[in-house]
Amino acid sequence: MLDIAIMIEGQNGLNWPRWQRIARAVEDLGYAGLYRSDHYTNANPPDLDSLELWVSLTWLASNTKQITFGPLVTPFSFRHPTMTARMAAAVDDLSGGRLVLGLGAGWQEREHNNYGRDLLDIPDRINRFEEGLEVVARLLNSDDPVSFAGKHYKLNEAILLPRPGRTGGPPILIGGNGEKRSLPLAARFADEWNAIFIPAEKFTRLNVMLDALLIEAQRPSSSVRRSLMTGCIFGRSEAEVRQKVQARSGGKFTFDELRARGVIIGTSNQIVDQLVQLEEAGVEQVMLQWLDLDDLQGLGALAKGIL
Repeated sequence: MLDIAIMIEGQNGLNWPRWQRIARAVEDLGYAGLYRSDHYTNANPPDLDSLELWVSLTWLASNTKQITFGPLVTPFSFRHPTMTARMAAAVDDLSGGRLVLGLGAGWQEREHNNYGRDLLDIPDRINRFEEGLEVVARLLNSDDPVSFAGKHYKLNEAILLPRPGRTGGPPILIGGNGEKRSLPLAARFADEWNAIFIPAEKFTRLNVMLDALLIEAQRPSSSVRRSLMTGCIFGRSEAEVRQKVQARSGGKFTFDELRARGVIIGTSNQIVDQLVQLEEAGVEQVMLQWLDLDDLQGLGALAKGIL
């Protein structure tokens, strides 16, 4: 059965009251999980509240009981991979094994400039990401001290203690649609591949490509879960859907054009039809991007209509 989770943009005004209300609603309404971005701020002004990711996930681990959760995604440009591994293992244990560790390279130029973080050019950024993945994976999986010598990171008999409660620690999620780097890295390191804003037809093609890469890596296809994070425009009526499409796109895109870009749009029945298509394409979990952090009634109506 396809799992339905909610994804929010943490830089879009997230603070403690909103986070606590959303988290409790997501669990009470029966969604499978709650995921959030990891940003200092938006790519363009204005700057809004942006609750720190790992602090928020620590609260979530202790104040929910069932939902899975995690970052989509936490970048190595913000934190050293050894610290990310330590935090992830601790939060996962605190939650009883419900964290999904989404890892990324970083991409947003404005926040890196504003807060003095080194984004690097794209080749070095991807190289740093690959090294960071190896560091995190080895620390989570190794009961013995780990040594590593890369261009960006160096370890000398480093060990993660206490050892993660789950063997291998929380599952590693790698997001992206890139055929040259994202998919090969997912085939090497990921327990879950998360596609981003693509329709079912493209997901099917990339999914087949990932299967082939897993065979090359001598890993079974079933070893990597398949998920999709995409936009969601939900309305209780056709008129409400049209109004939201107009507001979201500024009149630049039609209903059909947004759907062609992978956005899930419509009333409950229309959204269910799209979710069925994604499940048939091989998607095992959908993270629906919910942008209005105060619209808990809408979140409840969506749950009632599709879960």
